[in-house]
Amino acid sequence: MKRWYLQLSSFILTNSYIKGFLTGKIYKGTSKSICVPGLNCYSCPGAVGSCPIGSLQAVIGSMKYQFSYYVLGTLMLFATFFGRWICGWICPFGYVQELMSKLSKRKGRLPVAFTYVKYIVLIYFVILFPMIFTNVVGIGDPGFCKYICPSGTLLGAFPLLAMNDGLRAALGILFSWKVGLLILFLVLGIYYHRFFCRVVCPLGAFYGLFNKISFFRYKVADNCKDCGSCSRQCKMGIEPNVDPNSSECIRCGDCIKGCPVSSIRIDRKER
Repeated sequence: MKRWYLQLSSFILTNSYIKGFLTGKIYKGTSKSICVPGLNCYSCPGAVGSCPIGSLQAVIGSMKYQFSYYVLGTLMLFATFFGRWICGWICPFGYVQELMSKLSKRKGRLPVAFTYVKYIVLIYFVILFPMIFTNVVGIGDPGFCKYICPSGTLLGAFPLLAMNDGLRAALGILFSWKVGLLILFLVLGIYYHRFFCRVVCPLGAFYGLFNKISFFRYKVADNCKDCGSCSRQCKMGIEPNVDPNSSECIRCGDCIKGCPVSSIRIDRKER
């Protein structure tokens, strides 16, 4: 329940600009220059910070092709301290996925190969796409935000469209595509726990690269019986007793609660 409350609190705090929802206008205050840790669309009218993936694409696709030490540094700082704990505890769209997951107790198993798709999304749609595809003035196309991101559709597009007649009149096939993807991800999330998080999310892919070296890590004590109880509890499809710091681990703590001999613990060793 602590995790549930923190997820809800983070969702509300990240999108706490109530006036934006009432007026259909995006908040552009000082805090919007700061990246939030989770996947939360800049264009959400309630968003008080910037999405790190959106910010990264904006910098890569800028006309001056500047390398942003701030954006990349912020991402690495989050990743080094927390790894994918962010995905499991404070990501707004991660919270949406968990809500969908609660609609059905029956869950399918994803092939391991599917989990590598998000690295392709990170490399191609987030990094290479805005470098390769530019408009006439040299501004790169933000591939992930424009063509894939379901958080942008749900938290950004829908609230803005609800309050702006002009935007509704300009809807086209791209919006239909994004809505279709959103529905697909949400439905798959009912039957496969955190489908988008595990298969598509580039932010989760980036954070996962730091799981083994982040300050927040798990360890397996010597009293582990290899009974498999932790694996049966894990909704992310990993074996915590074999690889407690897998790049797929979101630090939800289910394996810790499910271990009959308390062999999986938070690693508190000094680094």
